[in-house]
Amino acid sequence: MLELAVVVPVFNEAKNVATMVARLDQVLAGRAWEVIFVDDDSPDGTAGIARELGRVDPRVRVIQRIGRRGLSTACIEGMCATAAPLVAVIDGDMQHDEALLPAMADALNAERALDLVIGSRFVEGGGTGDWDRDRVAKSEFATRLSRRVLNADLSDPMSGFFMIRSDLLRTMVPKLSGIGFKILLDIMTASDRPLNFRELPYVFRTRTEGESKLDHVVAMEYLIALYDRMFGKIVPVRFAMFSAIGALGAGVHMTILSALYVGLGASFILGTIVATVVAMTFNFFLNNALTYRDRRLKGARALFDGWVSFCVVCSVGAAANVGVAAFLHDVRAGYWALSAIAGIVVGAVWNFALSSRFTWGRYGRKASA
Repeated sequence: MLELAVVVPVFNEAKNVATMVARLDQVLAGRAWEVIFVDDDSPDGTAGIARELGRVDPRVRVIQRIGRRGLSTACIEGMCATAAPLVAVIDGDMQHDEALLPAMADALNAERALDLVIGSRFVEGGGTGDWDRDRVAKSEFATRLSRRVLNADLSDPMSGFFMIRSDLLRTMVPKLSGIGFKILLDIMTASDRPLNFRELPYVFRTRTEGESKLDHVVAMEYLIALYDRMFGKIVPVRFAMFSAIGALGAGVHMTILSALYVGLGASFILGTIVATVVAMTFNFFLNNALTYRDRRLKGARALFDGWVSFCVVCSVGAAANVGVAAFLHDVRAGYWALSAIAGIVVGAVWNFALSSRFTWGRYGRKASA
């Protein structure tokens, strides 16, 4: 009977797929296991290589996601796709120590009260390998931040290497945000009760094949995930990001207008038109990269169509802003500031709702088709 599933989220890890299967075959000898590679449509053919292995080894399975990106959501889909009672998550870059998997399974099989077992770099016997000071400092800072939303004394909440009971995970899926790249933090904060866990030490290995996925966008996604757990029920994270980018766009608008009208002596109308187009373009591309990263538009045609759609939506939103503000000002002339704020809120909600539906909804699906 199937005992264990190992979920491996991958993107451009073609050189590591065969190595991962070989090592799992070695360390899980004598156990009934399967490995599920969840590939976000890697251009290097990762999914194809995994399929070739699956033709001769039925323990190898592949989920190829088209038009969807994100490590956390890949892990969730993979964990829900198995019938095994235990499911582990391990990175596809070979930096986690797969030799720890049998000890994880043994611990969960021996203790029914135990919910999950976590591979930790920060308990006795663990380590971060050859990390430099800068990366160690960043990891320590991220760990301190994550502990602010955790109700558990977890030494390595940033770990991406763990094993959990499948039935427990499936009950939690509706509450998982799927934001960012740290699914463990999502699981630990989504549970209705404190999870019983154990940490086992491992030493983080150096990547030998492929390229690291760590970049500034990944760091931004981590902060977004923390925000979602702390304040997401009050103001949804996507709307908060959309609004923050809108505020930056307002700054861009005023900067361009000042440069043209005050600095170069252009007419106010001309300066306003140019500033508006530049600000909307700025907002579109920043929202495409951050707010709607999971639906990101790609390719010249998709970007152009999306930009036009976004400009049309925002133009109507600007009219709604002015209309609401003017109406409230006529009703309550002494409350001009509140009237202006109300107009801004109405315009922001309009822009968010319509651009989510038409810019990154319809055009997002076309771009990924």
